[in-house]
Amino acid sequence: MRDATLTESDRASRLPRPIGLTLVRPSEIYGAEPYFHELTAGLDRVVRPRGHAVLLRVLPDRAAELDLCRRWSAGGVVDAVVLVDLSVDDPRVSLVAELELPAISVSSPAISSGLPAVWTNDDVAVEEAVDALASLGHVRLAHVSGPLGLAHSVARRDTFIAVCEERGLTASTMTGDYSFESGERALSALLDAQAGLDDPTAPADPTAVVFDNDLMALGGLAEARRRGLRVPGDLSLVAWDDSAQCQLSEPPLSALSHDVQRIGEMVGETVLAVLDGQQPPTLEAPPIVFVPRATTGPPAP
Repeated sequence: MRDATLTESDRASRLPRPIGLTLVRPSEIYGAEPYFHELTAGLDRVVRPRGHAVLLRVLPDRAAELDLCRRWSAGGVVDAVVLVDLSVDDPRVSLVAELELPAISVSSPAISSGLPAVWTNDDVAVEEAVDALASLGHVRLAHVSGPLGLAHSVARRDTFIAVCEERGLTASTMTGDYSFESGERALSALLDAQAGLDDPTAPADPTAVVFDNDLMALGGLAEARRRGLRVPGDLSLVAWDDSAQCQLSEPPLSALSHDVQRIGEMVGETVLAVLDGQQPPTLEAPPIVFVPRATTGPPAP
């Protein structure tokens, strides 16, 4: 057990400890995915002037994550932890409370159980993407989510389905794991879903697909090329996050864009406020906006 905040005398008596951040991902996905590199860059920019480093560990599963959190607390290794990729009823939330370990979440306040939170309004972003594609004339849309064990993946998928239904659009969904290869597989499955079905009432293939991260969108683009599809024309593609990978791809990917480094800075500001004994409010990150580029256009007639 440990004190929830640091007093001025605490800081004077010892050096600041790192801010811990754990991530359950295969290492190869973490290495290729820009989101967490940008998030930690923003976090580090804020906490480093106060003497804190960012201690990030990539782990194989949630059990290992919980165990590391206990060891960090028992050994006084970190001054606070940042919780990402929350699930509904996430066991880490109750664990940090039990350990009296200062923590904040990067998640919707609805599942943060009172922890200080920095969040992005994914519902609004999904609606903006659907409306942008509908305005181009698309009526058959698809969404490739991240793992459905993550609350934000479920929220994005459910919002996508609901918004399409409200707009009178046909919605298809598929699940990936954030890797390039899962983007390829998901698009292949979406396009092959009706293959061999002798059912004239079955919906045709989607003409636009929204992916939950940049890597999966790049995988989808590679699969579309392999099939000889025109992007756009035969198929419009939208990424989520809008890293440099989107902007440098050929053609450049349309994306739901947000300032991930600024989110990291907001996380850092919230962490420091907690360590100063404050009760910071939940912060909503700057809005996610749809940025049209060369992978979206009207569907072929």
